[in-house]
Amino acid sequence: MDADKTNFKKEGFGWWSATSRRAQGLLLVVVLLLGGCAKEEPVGLHKDQPPHGGTPVALGDNYHIEFVLDAASGTLSAYILDDEMEEFVRSGMPSFEVTAKVGGAEQALVFKPVANPATGETVGDTALFTAQAGWLKTTKTFAAVLKSVTLDGTTFTNVAFNFPKGSGAD
Repeated sequence: MDADKTNFKKEGFGWWSATSRRAQGLLLVVVLLLGGCAKEEPVGLHKDQPPHGGTPVALGDNYHIEFVLDAASGTLSAYILDDEMEEFVRSGMPSFEVTAKVGGAEQALVFKPVANPATGETVGDTALFTAQAGWLKTTKTFAAVLKSVTLDGTTFTNVAFNFPKGSGAD
């Protein structure tokens, strides 16, 4: 039995075992050090930005609608987005309405779903809605109220906003 232990050491297995433990320890230290080197965004510098450069309107803590005006065609697009305005949120809504105050009169905008074959979105499963009105060709700012929107079972009603400033602005 003693001969086996001596033979084991002569062949270098004891050395390999010690070296292996050192290598594993060194690898663990490197992994732990590199794992802590991930870039982190400085606190307070993250700002949610609408992806299309439009008007963001917050819906509670979990959603936004970004309104984007194409004045040439008189079309106002509405993109439903997550709380960070990074991901689109599909909806099955058949439509929703915004009432705008323009020149002292109320104007209704009815937003209808838009299909997009490139993304697989269909009417009834889309994040894009559009409304069209002639007055949108000449009116660049207005106060508005989003009447009612239901997303993932939560209904948001009478959400006031300013176009183009967004929600929380007069």
